[in-house]
Amino acid sequence: MTGALVAHQITVRYDRQRVLDRVDLRIAAGETVGLRGPSGSGKSTLARVLALLRAPDSGHVTLDGQRLPGVRHRLPAAVRTRVAILFQSPRAATDPRLSLADVIAEPLRATGTPRERARARASELADLVGLTPDLLARRPHAVSDGQLQRACLARALVHRPAYLLCDEATAMLDASTQAHLAAVVTDYQRRHGAGVLLVTHDASLMARWATRVVELPAGGRPTD
Repeated sequence: MTGALVAHQITVRYDRQRVLDRVDLRIAAGETVGLRGPSGSGKSTLARVLALLRAPDSGHVTLDGQRLPGVRHRLPAAVRTRVAILFQSPRAATDPRLSLADVIAEPLRATGTPRERARARASELADLVGLTPDLLARRPHAVSDGQLQRACLARALVHRPAYLLCDEATAMLDASTQAHLAAVVTDYQRRHGAGVLLVTHDASLMARWATRVVELPAGGRPTD
């Protein structure tokens, strides 16, 4: 059976407002699913549910056929590290006190990886995403948005996830950095058979990258 990350009948409310209403979405291993819809339709909320960062009010997520009973640290590290997410704003997603090397290695430290092994893996991924060694000692305030997003992509790939969720991950970047990050993700997907969720308003990026596109209407349920 082909692996998949699947949202089943996901409903999420913020206060009294229902953001997602019994949403189903399936990301198969090796495919890129584009998710688009108007602002406020719940795209980012659905991505966070699939990233195992937010529990839905009802419904559940399955990972390669296994129903997941919780989110975050309620799940074993071997399960939760199979899914990674890359957010729109790298500055909001990083600790300003950390160097870029420590940003990349952060998930490894959280799972008890020995320091030398974590450092070597961070260096390997920095090279993959196009960060030069001199940048690794800098903190977020001393690098550009594009350089910081490269570090965030390296961090997302550090555990070799089976599913990568990109939530408007290229929206704040210039065209050359967008193209580079897309190439890195595509190559990673090809080599590891990873499933990718692409949340973007960029129609040309969606057309070039997505295997199929799912529409998420405001207050509605997705269609493909």
